[in-house]
Amino acid sequence: MKKLMTPFVILFLLFLFKVSEVSADDEQLVIINKTQNQLVFYENNRVSEIYDVATGATADLTPEGEFKVINKIVDRPYYKEEIPGGDPSNPLGRRWIGINPFGTNGNTYAIHGNNNPNSIGYNVSAGCIRMHNEEIESFFEELEVDTPVIITSSDQSFDKIGEEHGYDLTGASSSTVISTHAKFTNGSHGEGVEMLQRRLTILGYDTKGIDGSFGPATNEAVKAFQQDHDLEVDGIADRETRKKTSLLFVSLLQDHSQVME
Repeated sequence: MKKLMTPFVILFLLFLFKVSEVSADDEQLVIINKTQNQLVFYENNRVSEIYDVATGATADLTPEGEFKVINKIVDRPYYKEEIPGGDPSNPLGRRWIGINPFGTNGNTYAIHGNNNPNSIGYNVSAGCIRMHNEEIESFFEELEVDTPVIITSSDQSFDKIGEEHGYDLTGASSSTVISTHAKFTNGSHGEGVEMLQRRLTILGYDTKGIDGSFGPATNEAVKAFQQDHDLEVDGIADRETRKKTSLLFVSLLQDHSQVME
């Protein structure tokens, strides 16, 4: 099922993918909804990724409003308890994306990793936004400094939240919230499936088209990918399968970044 692609074809597809999914600073947007404990990452006004997160233990701890990404730090130490950066016990995980509520400089509030994955999806933090470590590492690579970050508590769709802050997201993505725990299988439709098909295609797994519809060809491509990467071979794009495609895609993009730029 896997087809080896020539370097030229890979570079061409990466260029198309980068144009459509890896955009300039002013074309990225992050929306965090504390009501659902989810983070949506938009690129070019389209949903790129959806993540489960943890937010403040009480409503006032995670500030609400529109902020910006100020800095990005790998292996930041946890100074309060003198825990080195990169240590498994570090509650910040291995990635820190600083934001600027109340005029802070990116060193107080952040989107970061964790040392307790069971906390993700709940209101438990001291104010920061926690993500799964594997997910924030790929997100960290894609997100640009100065990207707007909207934090709110709302029952509205993410598109609607963005529109209320002046972003034209009408028709750009599904208004239905899709959990990172969702599974794509035969009959699934939407932008999440389309993104999966793009990444599988670039990684060398032929889905017979990129149309956002999960059919037999996509099922076979997923099975081949799972077989090659020691995942359960069932043709279902669960969280582990999708995470693996994301990490491999980011790695491939980094390998070709000098040619792309």
